[in-house]
Amino acid sequence: MAELGAEARRAKESGADWLHIDVFDGHFAPNLSFGPQTVADLRSWSDIFFDVHLMLARPMDHIERFAKAGADLITVHVEAEGDVTATLAAVRELGCRVGVSLMPGTPAEMATAHLEQVDLVLPMTVRPGFSGQKFMPEVLGTITEIAEAVEERDLPVDIQADGGVSRDTIPALVKAGVNVFVAGSAAYGAPDLGEAIAELRETATDARRELG
Repeated sequence: MAELGAEARRAKESGADWLHIDVFDGHFAPNLSFGPQTVADLRSWSDIFFDVHLMLARPMDHIERFAKAGADLITVHVEAEGDVTATLAAVRELGCRVGVSLMPGTPAEMATAHLEQVDLVLPMTVRPGFSGQKFMPEVLGTITEIAEAVEERDLPVDIQADGGVSRDTIPALVKAGVNVFVAGSAAYGAPDLGEAIAELRETATDARRELG
């Protein structure tokens, strides 16, 4: 736990704005990962913004524990079991920011139906479960549809990308409408975390500038 806590602290010290925490249950997505107690333990190490992404079959059964553990933002999937509208409302009632996510191949309207309820939309750009997967450019069209809906409704909703985010893929993501980036391998696989984060941020800034 000390090593994870030190990494959370290092993320903030290296310039990260948020710490993205993927939670798998082994059913909704392959692999198993952190539970709410781990999130609570991490919170004791750092006050960085906790972006908790629940890839769980039944998120409604778990959101309260993650909120109490210290999550600042909780994102749930449109493909999960249960009433998505009710789950998003429950996250809001717990005092957290609200996110909705969709798998590659899921139609954009599954997320845009909930735009008025959320602070963030996360279209996955890889199949979830394991780090280091190849970016799926076919998701860019879905991102563009979501971004257009956000703009048309004039909503303060962020669009996040998670999966295969790198200096090579950020320009296309920015063009599609992404403004929040989750960098795993591109950041933690680099020799210097702070330098990697700075370079990724600079790439995003340059891409936005080119769009005018």
